[in-house]
Amino acid sequence: MEMAKSVSLDEIDSEGFTRELEALRRDVVQSLCHQDFLHLLKMKRIGNLITLLGYATAWIIPNPISAALIAQGILTRWLLMHHISHGAYDRVPGVTPGYTSKTFARGWRRFIDWFDWILPAAWACEHNFLHHYHTGEDGDPDLVERHAEIMRNWRCPRPLKYLVLFLTGITWKFSYYAPNTLNAFESHKNRSQQKRQLTPIGFSNFFDVRNWLVRKLWLSCYLPFFTLNFVVIPLLFLPLGKTAVLFVLINRVLAEFITNFHSYMVIAPNHTGSDLFRFDHHYKNKQEFYVNQVLGSVNYKTGSDWIDYPQMWLNYQIEHHLLPDLPMTKYQQVQPKIQALCSKYNLPYLQESVFKRFRKFLDICVGDGTMVRVPSESGRAYTPVKSSRG
Repeated sequence: MEMAKSVSLDEIDSEGFTRELEALRRDVVQSLCHQDFLHLLKMKRIGNLITLLGYATAWIIPNPISAALIAQGILTRWLLMHHISHGAYDRVPGVTPGYTSKTFARGWRRFIDWFDWILPAAWACEHNFLHHYHTGEDGDPDLVERHAEIMRNWRCPRPLKYLVLFLTGITWKFSYYAPNTLNAFESHKNRSQQKRQLTPIGFSNFFDVRNWLVRKLWLSCYLPFFTLNFVVIPLLFLPLGKTAVLFVLINRVLAEFITNFHSYMVIAPNHTGSDLFRFDHHYKNKQEFYVNQVLGSVNYKTGSDWIDYPQMWLNYQIEHHLLPDLPMTKYQQVQPKIQALCSKYNLPYLQESVFKRFRKFLDICVGDGTMVRVPSESGRAYTPVKSSRG
């Protein structure tokens, strides 16, 4: 079902929406149960099994099946980190300490819980705090339209732009997320503590080890991850022969490209599109905060674990930005209720397939679309948007 309408932002009853949303939140929190934790463990077991199957066949021959299994296993770890680091399971009855935000991937547990190119503490700061509480603002470190300004203004054939975006997609945890989260994390600490001069990492100084932040990126992120995944793990197959080591390495590299592009395709379009909002100001109160989260976010198709799992539960992006500390199971329950609230209080609720949203993300990146700008003063009418279910 599709519907299109033009709405003035002043027509949105933000107070009524906030009142009912917070009542819904209280009801959901009271309904937390041990089954929510068991569901998390089930997703982890599935990811572990997929990873095991991938490596168990990776030594035989380079092939996309083994690589895709390893890639999905990597993505599962990111799924766990995303929800646990938000505190989604901190209050769930029967949860063990290892699955709470104060323990998961903290310190040495990084190496067993979520060992990726990215420092967990840096990602938690960049994502959980800076992105979630500045969504669509200039202070949002993940504002795609701002990052894509050079690409948007670059006068070159469209195919060349798409090639650059593809190369970015298959490397983006390495080329974008690791340095960007570290920049955001250290800049945030520096503003509050005034510790030392900071020169952010960029393409111009990516290999300049005289910069302490660049050294930290290489020593804390790149080298440990590269050594384990592309040296140590392939060498574990040496008893099966040198060819087995080579095949595992090839499949692991291919898996890295696959998991990068998979996460890129699921994550990048969540807040990007010509029907989503970009804000020239910071919200003034919680009512405006909630409204901005809806106006700046979009859902994909939702409904069941087998739809949600490959999308990392990021297909509930509107619900997640309104209620970021809920277990995955609760998003399935609250999604139709929040959609109904948005309709009741005149808030546009956008939901389309991930493929349609990725197309709109690409349009923003290459300059074929522009996000809706919301200036500091309220009362603007915005152009009609389409909200589609499924």
